[in-house]
Amino acid sequence: MPKLTYLGHDAFTLEGGGARLVFDPFLKGNPLAAATPEKMVVDYVLLTHGHGDHLGDGIEIAKANNATIIAPFELASYCGKQGVQVHPMHIGGGHDFPFGRVKLTIAHHGSGADLGGDSLAYMGNPCGFLVTMDGKTLYHAGDTGLFLDMKLIGERAKIDVALLPIGDNFTMGAEDAVTAASFLRPEVTIPMHFNTFDVIEADPYAFQQSAETAGHKVVVLDFGGSFEF
Repeated sequence: MPKLTYLGHDAFTLEGGGARLVFDPFLKGNPLAAATPEKMVVDYVLLTHGHGDHLGDGIEIAKANNATIIAPFELASYCGKQGVQVHPMHIGGGHDFPFGRVKLTIAHHGSGADLGGDSLAYMGNPCGFLVTMDGKTLYHAGDTGLFLDMKLIGERAKIDVALLPIGDNFTMGAEDAVTAASFLRPEVTIPMHFNTFDVIEADPYAFQQSAETAGHKVVVLDFGGSFEF
């Protein structure tokens, strides 16, 4: 039974299949983070895109754990040049890992990394992840707006848990996230990407009420809270 733990923003750990994964570990610069990079013990780091609040502490964590970063090709290439193990992938591609299967989906967002000064590094396309382990499937949407192909994702994959942003401004807001849940048809939806910054303030319980009124089960995780599925 996979165990999901919310670290804040878009960051989660996922334990199952004999491995421990972390998604988008933005911890050190996140005042609401429920963990620190130094205490992370993982086998894989999954990165949806290169923005600083998603690449976050991924390279540091990967180095400390001798872990492999799984990311879209350009972002993986950047991380590899920083001296970490990487497994590059791209949109629509899947791969079988020792813990299970990972497939990349589209995400409507950006992926440039601010390297300081006038430098903005190209990190390719952003992505979402479908991760299947122990017979269960998790969809981490990454940072994205609503898109119609979520219907196709939901039709082709039996999603047990969907992690959807609700913070608006940079991603879907709560209203669009309810529609996304209708397209994806997961067993459970968990909101993410809210309240880290003032501009993405959102009430996850208001989202829960709207989504459940529309017939979707929602679990709101506190920062540091876990959910087994």
